[in-house]
Amino acid sequence: MREPVSLPGWLAEVAGEQPYPLAFATVSGAHLYGFPSVDSDVDLRGVHVLPVGEVAGLRHGPETLDRMWTRDAVEVDLVTHDVAKFCRLLLGRNGYVLEQLLSPLVVASSEVHEELAALAPGCLTRHHAHHYLGFSRTQWRLFSRTLELKPLLYTFRVLATGTHLMRTGELEADLTRLYAYGPAYLPELVAAKREAEHGPAPAALEAVAADVERMTAELELARDSSSLPERATAADALHDLVLRARSAGG
Repeated sequence: MREPVSLPGWLAEVAGEQPYPLAFATVSGAHLYGFPSVDSDVDLRGVHVLPVGEVAGLRHGPETLDRMWTRDAVEVDLVTHDVAKFCRLLLGRNGYVLEQLLSPLVVASSEVHEELAALAPGCLTRHHAHHYLGFSRTQWRLFSRTLELKPLLYTFRVLATGTHLMRTGELEADLTRLYAYGPAYLPELVAAKREAEHGPAPAALEAVAADVERMTAELELARDSSSLPERATAADALHDLVLRARSAGG
């Protein structure tokens, strides 16, 4: 079972404060991954809908908006993409946007959000494994330099998420639901991360490299044997959805 996540009640007000209508906004980051610390910020991700007048003429509205602020001692990081850019990313084997779209931590939703989520299975391919393999290498290098717990947990999280996706066709971003893919000490790491956002990795984990290597090999094997298709099948449906969302003004 997913443990309750403590999030500010005022997050629901965020959608109405943005310059463009939001098709959705969800919580990503450590809260989604199952190991928010007491001082974690809140990562909001979503989709805004530019009006026709800002995409059809000479002046184009912002495809990406990024805003950070602090309220009641909580730091919030909101990033939204225009619906067309988001759909291009969905079709580009991007695991980030799939996780954002399918996050169960929903702050704002709409019919466009529901349709996008329904089309998500048609965006999945075996090549999403490359996203998770690349992200794991980046986080592992960061851990090797800093010896902080956070990038180590991110390394394990993306390897487990990627392997589960390749084997089952289901996207699960919460590491606490994926312990079976990792070493037995993962719950201890998660407990330590919840106490401090930038704490050091426990000294007893000097042999984690072998576990990371094993999980990397398992993800590569899962990719090679996956029943997921080579190409996305939802491109036409997403194109139609973008047109309808644009004409309706979000």
